[in-house]
Amino acid sequence: MDALSEILRVIKLESAIYLNGEFSAPWGVSSPHSSVLAPLLSERPGHVIIYHLLCEGRATVEHADGRVNLEAGDLITFPHGDPHIVCSDSRVTPVNAQDDLPQVLEKKLELWQVGGGGVCSRFICGFLMCDPQLSENFLGGLPRFIRIRIRSDESGRWLENTLRFSVTQAADREAGAGAVVAKLSEVLFCETLRRYGRDLPRDQTGWLAGARDPEIGKALAALHRRPAYPWTLAELAHQAGLSRTVLAERFRHFLGEPPMAYLTGWRLRLGARALTTTSQSVAQIALDTGYESEAAFNRAFKREYDLPPARYRKEQAMLRASTVAATS
Repeated sequence: MDALSEILRVIKLESAIYLNGEFSAPWGVSSPHSSVLAPLLSERPGHVIIYHLLCEGRATVEHADGRVNLEAGDLITFPHGDPHIVCSDSRVTPVNAQDDLPQVLEKKLELWQVGGGGVCSRFICGFLMCDPQLSENFLGGLPRFIRIRIRSDESGRWLENTLRFSVTQAADREAGAGAVVAKLSEVLFCETLRRYGRDLPRDQTGWLAGARDPEIGKALAALHRRPAYPWTLAELAHQAGLSRTVLAERFRHFLGEPPMAYLTGWRLRLGARALTTTSQSVAQIALDTGYESEAAFNRAFKREYDLPPARYRKEQAMLRASTVAATS
């Protein structure tokens, strides 16, 4: 899964905030779509991945496709940020997380208590921010939710215990504990993807299935490790240990497009991020993303985004300013 490591290195997950929840029966918490929560979590636009780690007790998660029962040690992740309800009883009117989130943010990781005073369930919940364009490839093939049993092996138990300890330290305002929780939350999501990818059916397609495949995974890792390199199909096939024909066929099978088309799309996404997050010139961004000239980058970028790079940069800046103004 080296390709997964490479793409996560570039995407740079950021833990926006975490909830340290103690919910006593009867209780219910409703989470809207993450696009609604995103402006509350960061001034920068981004996609929000939501997870809930049940540390003690039981719970039910209701979502668009039905419901899932959770036991202590279960971790459920919503890669696309879909709306859902976590509860002890579906008949309970849930608290809207959107309404309570501003107060929870102010208290950092202090205990958030909700419910009627009965049997308690303890949660650690997290919101991971990532670039929506750069994460599109590998998130696109994921289901609405992923549930894993984090206590199924020693490494998972260690991760849960370390996260719980760090959350307690952060709630007590221990120096540096919040940063540790942030990193552990990112590790938790990476572990979710690793386990999910490991258990995929052999005939599964999509980015993560391609990354798991020994040869296609090598090709993906090479492209993401050196996106500006002047790759040819022949050289990429050599990296993967396949013929050009077999590489093209198998790459299309998993990813739905040829390797060079995939590389072009990835380069342009990297260029779009650089335009919105740096002050680099368009010419420098073109060079950094593998284009021989600014003109070539301009043409390719306009085909993909319907705007030339300079105008795209300007419009994205205006959009960010209006978002900040609306939430302030």
